[in-house]
Amino acid sequence: MSLVQEWKKVYESDLSNIVTELRENLVSPAAVILSGEVGAGKTTFTRHFCDIGEISSPTYAMINEVGRLAHADLYRIEDESDLIHLEIPLYLENKDYFLVEWGKEWIKQLQREIPDEFNLYELVISVNDPASTDCGSPSRNYTLREIFE
Repeated sequence: MSLVQEWKKVYESDLSNIVTELRENLVSPAAVILSGEVGAGKTTFTRHFCDIGEISSPTYAMINEVGRLAHADLYRIEDESDLIHLEIPLYLENKDYFLVEWGKEWIKQLQREIPDEFNLYELVISVNDPASTDCGSPSRNYTLREIFE
């Protein structure tokens, strides 16, 4: 993996600017694996990336489509056959972006499922200690890496 960009001490109010910078760093079409603990802000990041007011985690639908973006949540995937049955390539026709929550453990399988023209990245989201902030809400760090086979 190769480091592309890092953002430190980001608050939700900063996410629109971070998304703009991130899009400038991505080579489209791009698949971005969103990694982080429960509550790190993967769905919040996706909402800002889509520039829409409400987006829910697709935990129950597995994959949602928003314009030229597909958003997947692989939290409930138990084995490779579950991943294959999602038919990911069908969702990615005419898409510029594919954001995947809980996809880190499935990277090798995703590389086989995602069309070859997609560039693969990982965005690691980590939550900073809430005691280190004055506003009560913890900031986050975002680290974008390109994934090579």
